[in-house]
Amino acid sequence: MEIILASGSPRRRALLTQMGLSFRVVVSHADEAVDPALPPAEQVEQLSLRKAQAVAPLVSKDAVILAADTLVALDGVILGKPGTPREAADMLTRLSGRTHTVFTGFTLLRGEEVVTQSEATRVTFRPLTPGEIDAYVATGEPMDKAGAYGIQGLGGLLVEGIEGDYFNVMGLPVCRVGLALGRFGIRPLEKGGRP
Repeated sequence: MEIILASGSPRRRALLTQMGLSFRVVVSHADEAVDPALPPAEQVEQLSLRKAQAVAPLVSKDAVILAADTLVALDGVILGKPGTPREAADMLTRLSGRTHTVFTGFTLLRGEEVVTQSEATRVTFRPLTPGEIDAYVATGEPMDKAGAYGIQGLGGLLVEGIEGDYFNVMGLPVCRVGLALGRFGIRPLEKGGRP
């Protein structure tokens, strides 16, 4: 059984590899506009479903497609990927010394079978100095990440605490995805349960 990752994210590729799964990447080019009035969990679920559906016509109907979307929310405001270094610095300044929530939605789709779920993880930043923020932004790491940081990289130096799934902050709630894959007959921990 073929698994298709509908994402170009190197972090999601690394996490699926860590799970011991073989897969092929087919990047989704779905429209990512979503109603900002929706709660964050619904936004990421809706986007993950749309991404999976966009890839479905491009692959075998027997393939299991995995798509995901991640966003960061602080005080009810969504912090997406920064467009400029200044935006990245502004986001990090807002996150400094505060607790925010990272939401990742994922969809598994095979033919008419669909599972869509989301996970929320609370992340607390230590207080950051302007110099630390500028130095981190200068690395370029914040520029392609929701909330302007990557917990698996230098951004881990900003994080004081985490409540929930660490891998969710990287972009894929590994435990929940692993359980959901079982509904499609894929069980990474069982002998013969991996494609």
